[in-house]
Amino acid sequence: MEEKSCKEQLTENTDVNQDELILQQQRRIEMEISESIALVGEKESIKSLEREYSEDEVYLSKAKALGQKYSYIRRTRPDGNCFFRAFSYAYLEKLIGNKDEYEKFRELALKSKDNLVALGFPQFTVEDFHDTFMDVIDKVGEDAESSYIELHKLFNEQGCSDYVVVYLRLITSGQLRREADFYQHFIEGERTVSEFCRQEVEPMYKESDHIHIIAMSTALGTGVRVRYMDRGAGTEVTAHDFPEGAIPAVHLLYRPGHYDILYP
Repeated sequence: MEEKSCKEQLTENTDVNQDELILQQQRRIEMEISESIALVGEKESIKSLEREYSEDEVYLSKAKALGQKYSYIRRTRPDGNCFFRAFSYAYLEKLIGNKDEYEKFRELALKSKDNLVALGFPQFTVEDFHDTFMDVIDKVGEDAESSYIELHKLFNEQGCSDYVVVYLRLITSGQLRREADFYQHFIEGERTVSEFCRQEVEPMYKESDHIHIIAMSTALGTGVRVRYMDRGAGTEVTAHDFPEGAIPAVHLLYRPGHYDILYP
């Protein structure tokens, strides 16, 4: 086998370096765009979707159909954490002023730490994220009017908001591991449930799919309706409820790779 000349090796290295530089530049651009968008935005009219797609007939017709069922949309930052951030914000917002449902959820959240530790998650790590999670829940349980303002403020503080996301990722991972025999059927390839959790559920910035939604909504005993907006046939925006048959407490809009909050 012939050895490559010094010149050939240098050329190859230059090509690799060039590719890496291009990738780094793309990542920087994506990060800059992402960071210019609020973690959780203000509530806006659903009509803003129609304006967004004014020159796209397929999406425009679906945005109009969506407007028949929903009044408002709240956008979230497209950073791979949008499902968990959108869900937690929307559900906590719904709990404000709903004493019975709030107390039920708070009790479940309080016990969740011990459940995760029993599954083998490190106690120190779990406690750290659980404390912040409970702090946010407690803030929501205070005076209703100030709770809306506090919720929005907390979810737009990167550290606090990300801690909530991390904890929900842990809860989701815990549910998948707890019922591994069931969830194994949803995982493609040769990966075990534990491998899938380590690679696709627990790390930040990993996008969420059906399996994440089913596991999290089941663990929390909360119904989620996701409206799927894509280029499929027809003008309807298909709805899927998780877990199947549950009454949705939270409504989310999914467009390829991203989730936002919807308000009926």
